[in-house]
Order: sequence, then structure tokens, then C-alpha cells
Amino acid sequence: MGVDSAKLAALVGSRICHDLISPVGAINNGLELLGMSNALDGPELELISDSVNNANARIRFFRIAFGAAGEQDLGRSEVMSVLDDVSQGSRIKYHWSSMESATRREVRMTFLAGLCVESALPYGGAVQILRSGTSWTVVGEGRKINVDETLWSGLSAAQPEAEITPALVQFALLPEAAKEADRSLSYDHSLEKVSISF
Repeated sequence: MGVDSAKLAALVGSRICHDLISPVGAINNGLELLGMSNALDGPELELISDSVNNANARIRFFRIAFGAAGEQDLGRSEVMSVLDDVSQGSRIKYHWSSMESATRREVRMTFLAGLCVESALPYGGAVQILRSGTSWTVVGEGRKINVDETLWSGLSAAQPEAEITPALVQFALLPEAAKEADRSLSYDHSLEKVSISF
């Protein structure tokens, strides 16, 4: 039973997110009960609640970005819900422009591209996910864009030269996802904008 490494990584990502979403949801339910019973009230409860909501949002986002992808469609409302939640209280605000549903494979690639773009926005900013027919462009805008050319050139190179750390794993996964979808990646950047297209 052979599984290629990219598919194996996606399966591991799916499994971890699947197993984490339930206990995080249970903690959130417990906090709601505490809030209704007035057993605990104040900034402590608010801090815990914000942290749980943030963890839940990131898990949902990561489940799509790092999990196994297929051809089933994700509706606009589902994608918007994930992006709205992950943007709340974050220095990065995501915006989804497509009015139509998209395949899970396409959404996965846009989320991975979004994570790449996030890495170039050290002071925060906005990430726009744009669609034109079958083409996608993920644009990040903020002040002082920070692009490591060696790392970013790996998006379109056959043999990336940059060392991939856990925080930058999206730079290894996005080219694999693009190859699987028979897409070619390109990127561009200026002082205040960076974009990835496929």
C-alpha cells in the first residue's frame, strides 16, 4: 500500500484537524454554559473564549489548506465563513471575491497561497482571493512586503533551493498541489503588494 509523501502529508493534516475540531468545540460549548450560568464572568472568560474561537477558526482553515482535497465543491458561504472567522482578531484580513462555488482542490490551493502571502506581510494587511474564469490570483497588500527570493522562487522551480521549516511548509505543499491539479504557479511583488497566480 504505497502512498506518495504529499498525499500522506494531506491525510495526516486531515486526521489531526478532524481529531482536534471536536474537543475544541466541546471547550467552546462549556464556556457558553459557564457564561449562561454566571459561574464565571469577566475578562478571563472573554480571553479563553477568544482563544478557543481563534483555535477553532485556524483548525477549519488548516483542514482545507493541509487536508486531503477532492473534486467536491465548497460553496461561497462555507468558504466565507472560514475566512471571516480566521480574519477575526487577526492582523491579516481575508477577502473572497468569487460568487460561485469552487472545488475543494481549488480552495485548498488558494488557502495555501494565502499562507504564503501571509508570510510576506510582517505588519499585517489584507489578502484578496480573486477568480477570473478558471484562473486564481491571491494578492496580499500591506506595508513593507518581505519576500525571500530564494523561498518564493521555489514556487515555480523544479528543485526549490530554500530550506523549508514548519512555519513555511505551505511553500512546499503549494507546488505539489499545483502539479497535482495540472496548474503552473507564478508570483509577483512590489514594495506593498505580493501575488500568486495559478
